[in-house]
Amino acid sequence: MLSELSEWFWQERLWFPEGLGWADLEDRDGRVYAKARDLWVALPIALVFLIIRQIFERTVATPLASLLGVKETVRLKVPHNPTLESYYCNITKNPTQSSIASLCKQTGHSERQVQRWFRRRRNQDRPSLLKKFREASWRFTFYLLAFIAGLAALIDKPWLYDLKEMWQGFPVLTLLPSQYWYYMIELGFYGSLLFSVASDVKRKDFKEQIVHHVATILLISFSWCVNYIRAGTLIMLVHDSSDYLLESAKMFNYAGWRNACNYIFIVFAAIFIVTRLVIFPFWIIYCTWVYPVTIYEPFFGYYFFNGLLMILQCLHIFWAVLIIRIAVRFLTNNEKVDDERSDKDETDESEEEEEEKVEDKKDIKKNGPVLNGHTVHNNNHSKTE
Repeated sequence: MLSELSEWFWQERLWFPEGLGWADLEDRDGRVYAKARDLWVALPIALVFLIIRQIFERTVATPLASLLGVKETVRLKVPHNPTLESYYCNITKNPTQSSIASLCKQTGHSERQVQRWFRRRRNQDRPSLLKKFREASWRFTFYLLAFIAGLAALIDKPWLYDLKEMWQGFPVLTLLPSQYWYYMIELGFYGSLLFSVASDVKRKDFKEQIVHHVATILLISFSWCVNYIRAGTLIMLVHDSSDYLLESAKMFNYAGWRNACNYIFIVFAAIFIVTRLVIFPFWIIYCTWVYPVTIYEPFFGYYFFNGLLMILQCLHIFWAVLIIRIAVRFLTNNEKVDDERSDKDETDESEEEEEEKVEDKKDIKKNGPVLNGHTVHNNNHSKTE
């Protein structure tokens, strides 16, 4: 059964133009070609990345965060309340007014105490600035090094300057060592991102990020199997060209360096728009969608490859709308840059904490100090009373 499925899946008419097939990619005369089995190397590389990341965050990112003034956030723990905890975990983190009234009857607490409990419980679950900084610094380091390595690997290649060269001699394109490692490292890194997604900070565009990672892994894997390697290296280079700027802007944002964050974000927005909305669709996709049909008849692999590119382009447009909205708001009103793609609930956190501080001050003036959502009455009278 499995052998029949494998035979059907790898049939040549699906993945190659008519008259070409897997036999054309057999090593001969000292020429080496990409093979599907090579992709297994990406799995141990992904695991190595997970280990390196843990070491990096502890030995590099944490001292860097301290140097830039990013400190571990100490959040107050809410008093244990089985009723409220069960509602928070199983129903919703943001109860309605009618639900709050019902919870007040069940717990015997006032409406304000229940609201404060949920607010502090939400804050308790939010990732600290240090965790966000560590993740951003890890991604910044990889994207920057990947962009430099990719540029070094492609700087002397003719298809970097004339995109039609990517199909010269296709599919009999010799695999270079630089291309091999560029592919395996990129694939391993995106695999590690997919493995760690459950423990990473949840972002507003969490679902879009999952789609992006899966589409990227499929795109890299497929382009490797059918020797679309020249096109694949160009696509990876374009994507790496702006991502490190976004991560550096986040790092400065978490460190409180507002001006540096704002201006780096504007540079990132400009590069993102040029690379993702101009170069990627009008140069690269043009040379993978329009130009190849002048050489050979379309086939399933041709549609599959370009379909993945269109998924990425749709994500680019989605993110570009958010980025342009932020950039226009900053340039026209000189408002601070808050990345709408950033961590989930991050923009609400400061508002809730500020609201909580205001309420605490009111309670202190009225009833005395507040501890973990409960008023601590001060029965000691001052000497002047």
